[in-house]
Amino acid sequence: MRKTSLLLVGLLCSISALGQSIDKIIHVKEVERIERYLASDELAGRKPFTPGIEKAAQFISDEFAKSKLKTWGNSASYLQTFQVYKPTLKSIKASLNGEVIDSKKVVVIGKESKTIIQESSSYAQATIAKGENFFQSAYRFISGKTPTVVWVDEDFANLFTRLSNRNILRGNQVNVAFILSSKAADKFSIEVENEITPMSLSNVVGIIPGKSLANEYVIFSGHYDHLGVMPNRAVKGDSIYNGANDDAAGTTGMMMLAKYFKKWNKNERTLVFAAFTAEESGGFGASYFSEQFDPASVKAMFNLEMIGTESKWGKNSAYITGFEKTDMGAILQKNLEGTGFTFHPDPYTDQNLFYRSDNATLARLGVPAHTISTSKMDNEPNYHKPSDQIETLDLENMTAIIKSIAFSAQTIISGKDTPSRVDTSQLK
Repeated sequence: MRKTSLLLVGLLCSISALGQSIDKIIHVKEVERIERYLASDELAGRKPFTPGIEKAAQFISDEFAKSKLKTWGNSASYLQTFQVYKPTLKSIKASLNGEVIDSKKVVVIGKESKTIIQESSSYAQATIAKGENFFQSAYRFISGKTPTVVWVDEDFANLFTRLSNRNILRGNQVNVAFILSSKAADKFSIEVENEITPMSLSNVVGIIPGKSLANEYVIFSGHYDHLGVMPNRAVKGDSIYNGANDDAAGTTGMMMLAKYFKKWNKNERTLVFAAFTAEESGGFGASYFSEQFDPASVKAMFNLEMIGTESKWGKNSAYITGFEKTDMGAILQKNLEGTGFTFHPDPYTDQNLFYRSDNATLARLGVPAHTISTSKMDNEPNYHKPSDQIETLDLENMTAIIKSIAFSAQTIISGKDTPSRVDTSQLK
Protein backbone atom coordinates (compact mmCIF):
# COMPACT_ATOMS: atom_id res chain seq x y z
CA MET A 1 0.00 0.00 0.00
CA ARG A 2 2.85 2.40 0.85
CA LYS A 3 4.50 1.86 -2.53
CA THR A 4 1.23 2.64 -4.34
CA SER A 5 0.73 5.79 -2.27
CA LEU A 6 4.23 7.02 -3.10
CA LEU A 7 3.49 6.51 -6.79
CA LEU A 8 0.31 8.55 -6.56
CA VAL A 9 2.21 11.37 -4.86
CA GLY A 10 4.89 11.24 -7.56
CA LEU A 11 2.35 11.40 -10.34
CA LEU A 12 0.47 14.20 -8.63
CA CYS A 13 3.60 16.30 -8.22
CA SER A 14 4.60 15.73 -11.83
CA ILE A 15 1.24 16.71 -13.28
CA SER A 16 0.24 19.53 -10.96
CA ALA A 17 2.79 21.68 -12.71
CA LEU A 18 0.59 21.44 -15.78
CA GLY A 19 -2.14 23.36 -13.97
CA GLN A 20 -4.65 20.60 -13.29
CA SER A 21 -4.39 18.31 -10.27
CA ILE A 22 -5.05 14.79 -11.51
CA ASP A 23 -5.67 13.66 -7.93
CA LYS A 24 -8.90 15.63 -7.77
CA ILE A 25 -10.33 13.90 -10.84
CA ILE A 26 -8.93 10.37 -10.97
CA HIS A 27 -9.31 8.96 -7.47
CA VAL A 28 -10.24 5.64 -5.95
CA LYS A 29 -13.71 6.66 -4.83
CA GLU A 30 -14.76 7.66 -8.36
CA VAL A 31 -13.09 4.61 -9.90
CA GLU A 32 -15.00 2.38 -7.50
CA ARG A 33 -18.32 4.11 -8.20
CA ILE A 34 -18.12 3.46 -11.93
CA GLU A 35 -16.58 -0.01 -11.65
CA ARG A 36 -19.11 -1.15 -9.05
CA TYR A 37 -22.07 -0.27 -11.26
CA LEU A 38 -20.67 -1.79 -14.47
CA ALA A 39 -19.84 -5.02 -12.64
CA SER A 40 -23.09 -5.17 -10.65
CA ASP A 41 -25.59 -8.00 -10.76
CA GLU A 42 -28.13 -5.43 -11.99
CA LEU A 43 -26.40 -5.45 -15.39
CA ALA A 44 -26.32 -9.26 -15.42
CA GLY A 45 -22.97 -9.59 -17.15
CA ARG A 46 -23.63 -7.07 -19.96
CA LYS A 47 -24.20 -9.62 -22.72
CA PRO A 48 -25.09 -8.15 -26.14
CA PHE A 49 -28.80 -7.99 -26.94
CA THR A 50 -29.82 -7.98 -23.25
CA PRO A 51 -31.34 -5.27 -21.02
CA GLY A 52 -28.10 -5.34 -18.98
CA ILE A 53 -25.88 -4.09 -21.78
CA GLU A 54 -28.45 -1.45 -22.70
CA LYS A 55 -28.37 -0.17 -19.11
CA ALA A 56 -24.58 -0.11 -19.28
CA ALA A 57 -24.66 1.88 -22.53
CA GLN A 58 -27.04 4.40 -20.99
CA PHE A 59 -24.82 4.74 -17.92
CA ILE A 60 -21.70 5.36 -20.03
CA SER A 61 -23.63 7.86 -22.17
CA ASP A 62 -24.78 9.71 -19.06
CA GLU A 63 -21.21 9.88 -17.76
CA PHE A 64 -19.98 11.22 -21.11
CA ALA A 65 -22.69 13.87 -20.94
CA LYS A 66 -21.65 14.85 -17.40
CA SER A 67 -18.09 15.22 -18.66
CA LYS A 68 -19.41 17.41 -21.50
CA LEU A 69 -17.91 15.29 -24.26
CA LYS A 70 -19.06 15.91 -27.83
CA THR A 71 -20.79 13.20 -29.82
CA TRP A 72 -19.09 11.57 -32.80
CA GLY A 73 -20.00 13.27 -36.09
CA ASN A 74 -22.41 15.65 -34.34
CA SER A 75 -24.77 12.76 -33.72
CA ALA A 76 -27.76 13.27 -31.45
CA SER A 77 -26.52 10.40 -29.27
CA TYR A 78 -23.31 8.91 -27.94
CA LEU A 79 -24.52 5.56 -29.23
CA GLN A 80 -22.81 4.40 -32.42
CA THR A 81 -25.37 1.87 -33.65
CA PHE A 82 -24.88 -0.64 -36.45
CA GLN A 83 -26.61 -3.70 -37.83
CA VAL A 84 -25.56 -7.31 -37.47
CA TYR A 85 -27.27 -10.45 -38.70
CA LYS A 86 -28.07 -13.62 -36.80
CA PRO A 87 -28.43 -16.71 -39.02
CA THR A 88 -30.45 -19.62 -37.66
CA LEU A 89 -29.58 -22.85 -39.45
CA LYS A 90 -32.57 -24.57 -41.05
CA SER A 91 -30.81 -27.20 -43.13
CA ILE A 92 -27.38 -28.19 -44.42
CA LYS A 93 -26.25 -30.88 -46.85
CA ALA A 94 -22.71 -31.61 -47.91
CA SER A 95 -20.82 -34.14 -49.99
CA LEU A 96 -17.14 -34.67 -50.81
CA ASN A 97 -16.22 -36.49 -54.01
CA GLY A 98 -19.83 -37.62 -54.30
CA GLU A 99 -20.10 -39.06 -50.78
CA VAL A 100 -22.45 -37.47 -48.24
CA ILE A 101 -20.67 -36.36 -45.05
CA ASP A 102 -21.92 -35.61 -41.56
CA SER A 103 -23.32 -32.07 -41.48
CA LYS A 104 -21.46 -31.53 -38.18
CA LYS A 105 -18.25 -31.50 -40.20
CA VAL A 106 -19.32 -28.39 -42.08
CA VAL A 107 -19.78 -24.84 -40.79
CA VAL A 108 -20.74 -22.05 -43.18
CA ILE A 109 -20.33 -18.49 -41.93
CA GLY A 110 -22.53 -16.25 -44.05
CA LYS A 111 -25.51 -13.93 -44.04
CA GLU A 112 -27.45 -15.27 -47.05
CA SER A 113 -30.66 -17.20 -46.52
CA LYS A 114 -29.58 -19.77 -49.13
CA THR A 115 -26.02 -20.67 -50.04
CA ILE A 116 -24.71 -23.21 -52.54
CA ILE A 117 -20.96 -23.80 -52.74
CA GLN A 118 -19.30 -26.16 -55.19
CA GLU A 119 -15.80 -26.69 -56.59
CA SER A 120 -16.86 -24.61 -59.58
CA SER A 121 -17.86 -21.68 -57.36
CA SER A 122 -15.66 -18.60 -57.31
CA TYR A 123 -14.33 -19.40 -53.85
CA ALA A 124 -10.69 -19.41 -52.85
CA GLN A 125 -9.44 -22.49 -51.03
CA ALA A 126 -7.23 -22.59 -47.94
CA THR A 127 -6.26 -24.88 -45.08
CA ILE A 128 -5.88 -24.77 -41.32
CA ALA A 129 -3.14 -27.31 -40.75
CA LYS A 130 -2.29 -29.27 -37.65
CA GLY A 131 -0.22 -27.16 -35.27
CA GLU A 132 -1.73 -23.80 -36.23
CA ASN A 133 -3.60 -21.55 -33.82
CA PHE A 134 -7.08 -22.69 -34.82
CA PHE A 135 -9.22 -19.73 -33.80
CA GLN A 136 -6.66 -17.14 -34.89
CA SER A 137 -6.50 -18.76 -38.32
CA ALA A 138 -10.28 -19.12 -38.56
CA TYR A 139 -10.78 -15.46 -37.65
CA ARG A 140 -8.39 -14.40 -40.39
CA PHE A 141 -10.67 -16.03 -42.99
CA ILE A 142 -13.91 -14.86 -41.35
CA SER A 143 -12.73 -11.25 -41.25
CA GLY A 144 -11.29 -11.36 -44.75
CA LYS A 145 -12.79 -10.02 -47.95
CA THR A 146 -12.57 -13.19 -50.07
CA PRO A 147 -15.19 -15.98 -50.06
CA THR A 148 -13.22 -19.06 -49.06
CA VAL A 149 -13.55 -22.80 -48.54
CA VAL A 150 -11.25 -23.73 -45.64
CA TRP A 151 -10.14 -27.34 -45.14
CA VAL A 152 -9.60 -27.93 -41.42
CA ASP A 153 -7.33 -30.71 -40.19
CA GLU A 154 -9.25 -33.35 -38.24
CA ASP A 155 -6.91 -32.79 -35.33
CA PHE A 156 -9.16 -29.79 -34.54
CA ALA A 157 -12.35 -31.86 -34.27
CA ASN A 158 -12.99 -30.84 -30.64
CA LEU A 159 -12.62 -27.15 -31.44
CA PHE A 160 -14.44 -27.27 -34.76
CA THR A 161 -17.93 -27.42 -33.27
CA ARG A 162 -17.34 -24.10 -31.53
CA LEU A 163 -17.26 -22.32 -34.88
CA SER A 164 -21.02 -22.74 -35.12
CA ASN A 165 -21.35 -20.50 -32.05
CA ARG A 166 -20.12 -17.59 -34.15
CA ASN A 167 -23.60 -16.80 -35.31
CA ILE A 168 -23.55 -13.02 -35.51
CA LEU A 169 -22.32 -11.38 -38.69
CA ARG A 170 -21.57 -7.92 -39.98
CA GLY A 171 -23.27 -6.85 -43.19
CA ASN A 172 -19.98 -6.64 -45.08
CA GLN A 173 -18.78 -10.14 -44.26
CA VAL A 174 -18.27 -12.71 -47.00
CA ASN A 175 -19.17 -16.39 -46.96
CA VAL A 176 -16.61 -18.77 -45.50
CA ALA A 177 -17.14 -22.54 -45.46
CA PHE A 178 -15.12 -24.61 -43.00
CA ILE A 179 -14.91 -28.34 -43.75
CA LEU A 180 -13.41 -30.77 -41.24
CA SER A 181 -11.27 -32.86 -43.53
CA SER A 182 -7.51 -33.29 -43.45
CA LYS A 183 -7.47 -33.58 -47.23
CA ALA A 184 -9.07 -31.23 -49.75
CA ALA A 185 -11.63 -32.89 -52.04
CA ASP A 186 -11.54 -32.56 -55.81
CA LYS A 187 -15.32 -32.23 -55.89
CA PHE A 188 -17.58 -30.89 -53.18
CA SER A 189 -21.09 -29.56 -52.75
CA ILE A 190 -22.53 -27.64 -49.81
CA GLU A 191 -26.12 -26.42 -49.58
CA VAL A 192 -27.17 -24.30 -46.62
CA GLU A 193 -30.47 -22.66 -45.75
CA ASN A 194 -30.67 -20.09 -42.96
CA GLU A 195 -33.26 -17.83 -41.42
CA ILE A 196 -31.64 -14.38 -41.14
CA THR A 197 -32.58 -11.98 -38.34
CA PRO A 198 -31.24 -8.39 -38.39
CA MET A 199 -30.21 -7.05 -34.98
CA SER A 200 -28.63 -3.86 -33.62
CA LEU A 201 -25.50 -3.34 -31.56
CA SER A 202 -24.09 -0.09 -30.19
CA ASN A 203 -20.71 1.27 -29.22
CA VAL A 204 -20.67 4.32 -26.96
CA VAL A 205 -18.42 7.08 -28.33
CA GLY A 206 -17.57 10.57 -27.13
CA ILE A 207 -14.91 13.04 -28.27
CA ILE A 208 -12.93 16.04 -27.14
CA PRO A 209 -12.16 18.08 -30.27
CA GLY A 210 -8.53 18.96 -30.81
CA LYS A 211 -7.20 22.46 -31.15
CA SER A 212 -4.41 22.86 -33.70
CA LEU A 213 -4.47 19.19 -34.84
CA ALA A 214 -8.18 18.51 -34.89
CA ASN A 215 -7.95 16.09 -37.83
CA GLU A 216 -5.52 13.84 -35.99
CA TYR A 217 -6.97 11.35 -33.52
CA VAL A 218 -5.88 9.60 -30.33
CA ILE A 219 -8.24 6.86 -29.20
CA PHE A 220 -8.86 5.53 -25.69
CA SER A 221 -11.04 2.43 -25.51
CA GLY A 222 -12.30 -0.57 -23.58
CA HIS A 223 -15.03 -3.10 -24.25
CA TYR A 224 -18.11 -2.92 -22.05
CA ASP A 225 -19.72 -6.24 -22.97
CA HIS A 226 -19.16 -9.55 -21.21
CA LEU A 227 -20.63 -13.05 -21.10
CA GLY A 228 -23.94 -12.42 -19.33
CA VAL A 229 -25.84 -15.07 -17.39
CA MET A 230 -24.78 -18.68 -17.99
CA PRO A 231 -26.92 -21.12 -15.96
CA ASN A 232 -25.16 -24.14 -17.48
CA ARG A 233 -21.82 -22.83 -16.21
CA ALA A 234 -22.90 -21.75 -12.73
CA VAL A 235 -20.31 -22.06 -9.95
CA LYS A 236 -21.62 -22.55 -6.42
CA GLY A 237 -25.01 -21.28 -7.54
CA ASP A 238 -23.63 -18.12 -9.21
CA SER A 239 -24.45 -17.93 -12.92
CA ILE A 240 -23.76 -14.20 -13.49
CA TYR A 241 -20.47 -13.55 -15.25
CA ASN A 242 -20.01 -9.97 -14.05
CA GLY A 243 -16.76 -9.26 -15.90
CA ALA A 244 -15.41 -6.84 -13.30
CA ASN A 245 -11.88 -7.09 -14.64
CA ASP A 246 -12.88 -8.21 -18.16
CA ASP A 247 -13.57 -5.50 -19.07
CA ALA A 248 -15.51 -3.25 -16.74
CA ALA A 249 -12.05 -2.28 -15.45
CA GLY A 250 -10.82 -1.13 -18.85
CA THR A 251 -14.08 0.68 -19.54
CA THR A 252 -13.88 2.41 -16.18
CA GLY A 253 -10.33 3.49 -16.98
CA MET A 254 -11.39 4.90 -20.35
CA MET A 255 -14.22 6.86 -18.71
CA MET A 256 -11.91 8.28 -16.04
CA LEU A 257 -9.47 9.40 -18.73
CA ALA A 258 -12.32 11.17 -20.51
CA LYS A 259 -13.15 13.06 -17.32
CA TYR A 260 -9.54 14.03 -16.78
CA PHE A 261 -8.62 15.12 -20.28
CA LYS A 262 -11.79 17.18 -20.65
CA LYS A 263 -10.74 19.24 -17.63
CA TRP A 264 -7.08 19.24 -18.63
CA ASN A 265 -8.15 20.95 -21.86
CA LYS A 266 -4.74 21.00 -23.54
CA ASN A 267 -5.21 18.40 -26.25
CA GLU A 268 -4.05 19.58 -29.65
CA ARG A 269 -5.23 16.32 -31.23
CA THR A 270 -8.84 15.16 -31.11
CA LEU A 271 -9.43 12.58 -28.39
CA VAL A 272 -11.91 9.77 -28.98
CA PHE A 273 -13.29 7.72 -26.10
CA ALA A 274 -14.97 4.46 -27.08
CA ALA A 275 -16.74 1.70 -25.17
CA PHE A 276 -16.92 -1.22 -27.59
CA THR A 277 -19.65 -3.82 -27.77
CA ALA A 278 -19.38 -7.50 -28.68
CA GLU A 279 -15.66 -7.98 -28.09
CA GLU A 280 -16.41 -11.34 -26.51
CA SER A 281 -18.47 -12.48 -29.50
CA GLY A 282 -16.29 -11.51 -32.44
CA GLY A 283 -14.98 -7.96 -32.01
CA PHE A 284 -17.83 -6.46 -34.00
CA GLY A 285 -17.91 -3.16 -32.13
CA ALA A 286 -14.25 -2.35 -32.66
CA SER A 287 -14.43 -3.53 -36.25
CA TYR A 288 -17.31 -1.18 -37.10
CA PHE A 289 -15.72 1.70 -35.17
CA SER A 290 -12.44 1.33 -37.04
CA GLU A 291 -14.19 1.72 -40.38
CA GLN A 292 -15.13 5.30 -39.46
CA PHE A 293 -11.51 6.45 -39.70
CA ASP A 294 -8.84 6.99 -42.28
CA PRO A 295 -6.13 4.91 -40.54
CA ALA A 296 -3.50 7.53 -41.39
CA SER A 297 -5.37 10.07 -39.26
CA VAL A 298 -5.21 7.91 -36.12
CA LYS A 299 -1.92 8.68 -34.40
CA ALA A 300 -2.31 6.33 -31.42
CA MET A 301 -4.78 4.01 -29.74
CA PHE A 302 -4.76 3.11 -26.04
CA ASN A 303 -6.97 0.06 -25.55
CA LEU A 304 -7.52 -0.82 -21.88
CA GLU A 305 -8.15 -4.50 -21.17
CA MET A 306 -8.22 -6.08 -17.71
CA ILE A 307 -6.30 -3.54 -15.60
CA GLY A 308 -7.92 -4.37 -12.26
CA THR A 309 -5.38 -6.85 -10.89
CA GLU A 310 -1.67 -6.71 -10.22
CA SER A 311 0.63 -7.64 -13.09
CA LYS A 312 3.29 -10.34 -12.82
CA TRP A 313 5.68 -7.61 -11.63
CA GLY A 314 3.35 -6.55 -8.80
CA LYS A 315 1.91 -3.10 -8.17
CA ASN A 316 2.74 0.04 -10.14
CA SER A 317 3.22 -1.82 -13.41
CA ALA A 318 1.40 -2.90 -16.54
CA TYR A 319 2.35 -4.29 -19.93
CA ILE A 320 1.80 -3.15 -23.50
CA THR A 321 0.94 -5.68 -26.18
CA GLY A 322 2.92 -5.48 -29.41
CA PHE A 323 5.51 -3.36 -27.62
CA GLU A 324 8.20 -4.03 -30.22
CA LYS A 325 5.98 -3.17 -33.19
CA THR A 326 6.10 0.63 -32.68
CA ASP A 327 7.92 3.08 -30.42
CA MET A 328 4.73 4.06 -28.59
CA GLY A 329 5.69 1.99 -25.53
CA ALA A 330 9.10 3.62 -25.40
CA ILE A 331 7.46 7.05 -25.46
CA LEU A 332 5.20 6.12 -22.56
CA GLN A 333 8.12 4.65 -20.61
CA LYS A 334 10.15 7.82 -21.06
CA ASN A 335 7.27 9.99 -19.89
CA LEU A 336 6.96 7.91 -16.71
CA GLU A 337 10.62 8.13 -15.69
CA GLY A 338 10.89 9.07 -12.03
CA THR A 339 7.25 8.29 -11.17
CA GLY A 340 7.82 4.77 -9.86
CA PHE A 341 5.45 3.28 -12.41
CA THR A 342 6.71 1.02 -15.18
CA PHE A 343 5.24 -0.12 -18.50
CA HIS A 344 6.72 -3.43 -19.65
CA PRO A 345 6.66 -5.28 -22.96
CA ASP A 346 4.03 -8.02 -23.19
CA PRO A 347 5.45 -11.14 -21.45
CA TYR A 348 2.89 -13.46 -23.07
CA THR A 349 3.94 -13.17 -26.70
CA ASP A 350 3.13 -16.83 -27.34
CA GLN A 351 -0.56 -15.93 -26.88
CA ASN A 352 -0.50 -13.27 -29.63
CA LEU A 353 -2.42 -10.79 -27.47
CA PHE A 354 -1.64 -7.90 -29.81
CA TYR A 355 -4.16 -9.27 -32.31
CA ARG A 356 -6.66 -10.67 -29.81
CA SER A 357 -8.23 -7.48 -28.46
CA ASP A 358 -10.05 -4.44 -29.80
CA ASN A 359 -6.84 -2.71 -30.90
CA ALA A 360 -6.29 -5.36 -33.58
CA THR A 361 -8.38 -3.96 -36.44
CA LEU A 362 -6.58 -0.63 -36.51
CA ALA A 363 -3.21 -2.22 -35.76
CA ARG A 364 -3.56 -4.37 -38.88
CA LEU A 365 -3.97 -1.11 -40.81
CA GLY A 366 -0.71 0.30 -39.48
CA VAL A 367 -2.01 2.33 -36.54
CA PRO A 368 0.13 2.26 -33.37
CA ALA A 369 -2.80 0.69 -31.55
CA HIS A 370 -1.84 -1.15 -28.39
CA THR A 371 -3.58 -2.79 -25.46
CA ILE A 372 -2.52 -1.96 -21.92
CA SER A 373 -3.18 -4.74 -19.42
CA THR A 374 -2.08 -6.30 -16.15
CA SER A 375 -3.80 -9.65 -16.63
CA LYS A 376 -1.59 -12.62 -15.81
CA MET A 377 -2.60 -14.64 -18.84
CA ASP A 378 -0.78 -17.75 -17.62
CA ASN A 379 -2.53 -17.64 -14.24
CA GLU A 380 -5.58 -15.35 -13.97
CA PRO A 381 -7.87 -17.23 -11.56
CA ASN A 382 -11.10 -15.35 -12.30
CA TYR A 383 -10.84 -14.99 -16.07
CA HIS A 384 -14.20 -15.83 -17.71
CA LYS A 385 -15.62 -17.06 -14.41
CA PRO A 386 -18.50 -15.79 -12.25
CA SER A 387 -15.85 -14.98 -9.62
CA ASP A 388 -14.66 -12.03 -11.73
CA GLN A 389 -16.24 -9.53 -9.37
CA ILE A 390 -15.21 -6.18 -7.94
CA GLU A 391 -14.06 -7.75 -4.67
CA THR A 392 -11.20 -9.42 -6.56
CA LEU A 393 -9.81 -6.12 -7.87
CA ASP A 394 -7.10 -3.88 -6.45
CA LEU A 395 -8.81 -0.53 -6.96
CA GLU A 396 -5.94 1.54 -5.60
CA ASN A 397 -3.49 -0.03 -8.01
CA MET A 398 -6.05 0.30 -10.82
CA THR A 399 -6.33 4.01 -10.06
CA ALA A 400 -2.54 4.33 -10.27
CA ILE A 401 -2.58 2.63 -13.67
CA ILE A 402 -5.21 5.04 -14.99
CA LYS A 403 -3.23 8.03 -13.73
CA SER A 404 -0.07 6.68 -15.32
CA ILE A 405 -1.82 6.32 -18.67
CA ALA A 406 -3.12 9.88 -18.34
CA PHE A 407 0.34 11.20 -17.57
CA SER A 408 2.30 9.20 -20.12
CA ALA A 409 -0.13 9.95 -22.97
CA GLN A 410 0.12 13.72 -22.70
CA THR A 411 3.00 14.25 -25.14
CA ILE A 412 1.09 12.23 -27.74
CA ILE A 413 -2.21 14.03 -27.36
CA SER A 414 -0.44 17.40 -27.32
CA GLY A 415 1.22 16.57 -30.64
CA LYS A 416 4.75 16.65 -29.24
CA ASP A 417 5.26 12.93 -29.87
CA THR A 418 3.94 10.81 -32.74
CA PRO A 419 4.48 7.06 -32.41
CA SER A 420 5.86 5.08 -35.32
CA ARG A 421 3.47 2.95 -37.38
CA VAL A 422 2.99 -0.81 -37.38
CA ASP A 423 4.81 -2.44 -40.28
CA THR A 424 1.88 -4.08 -42.04
CA SER A 425 4.18 -5.96 -44.40
CA GLN A 426 5.09 -8.20 -41.46
CA LEU A 427 1.51 -9.20 -40.67
CA LYS A 428 0.63 -12.85 -40.95
